[in-house]
Amino acid sequence: MKDLRVTVLSNAPIAAGVNQMTFSLPERVEGLRCGRFVNLSVGDGAHLLRRPIAICEYTDATVTICYQIKGAGTKLLSQKKAGDELTCVLPLGNGFVLREEERRVALVVGGVGVFPMISVLKEYAGTGRAFCSYIGFRNAASVCGEKAFRAESERVSLVTDDGSFGEKTNAVAAFFADFDKAKPDVILSCGPAPMLRALKAGLAERGVKVPCYVSLEERMGCGVGACLVCVCDLANGARARVCKDGPVFEIGEVTL
Repeated sequence: MKDLRVTVLSNAPIAAGVNQMTFSLPERVEGLRCGRFVNLSVGDGAHLLRRPIAICEYTDATVTICYQIKGAGTKLLSQKKAGDELTCVLPLGNGFVLREEERRVALVVGGVGVFPMISVLKEYAGTGRAFCSYIGFRNAASVCGEKAFRAESERVSLVTDDGSFGEKTNAVAAFFADFDKAKPDVILSCGPAPMLRALKAGLAERGVKVPCYVSLEERMGCGVGACLVCVCDLANGARARVCKDGPVFEIGEVTL
């Protein structure tokens, strides 16, 4: 983990209320991996807390993130131009790791949860794995990342809540409708809590024993486990810090 001053290379909209930013790193950073995240300043002294944002793509010299513009902080972030400097702590969290025997991978994704999953696709491209992707958005204006999923997936089901793009359904329903054809060795998921709860309930109802790992979306303060803002409940009655112990957990391990 390093605290660095990074330089914005590009920052532009890719969907309604969603921007993509690429910034350069002043030095090589060890430990960049799919599913991990950065804690990025918004470049304004009035907003002291940095914003936790998933890594979408990375190289030795650059990191690409995508973020939803939801409040004053992310609005300021969306106004940054090429050449602007920001401070960034990275990499944070535990990320996704696929075991060698996990050859068929189902990705169940909702909304801005697409971006950690793009990092999975990019990292494991060329390893001979078959990805089956089930992606849900609110509407056509929210759709993003389609090209990356279609380029790296054996099967893609991209759906919307209102039917304005693809089938009118959700990612979890699309996944279970295709489960017998996908035949996953492992399931990875990221999206809003109601989606994750539906996935957990669906797996239990069907008696599915396939390993499933979820990346949780929580508000964070420090991003390094000190402030306890992002604590979540575990199924065993204990508590965990999403930023430090996660954000990736086995689905049965957490209370959703």
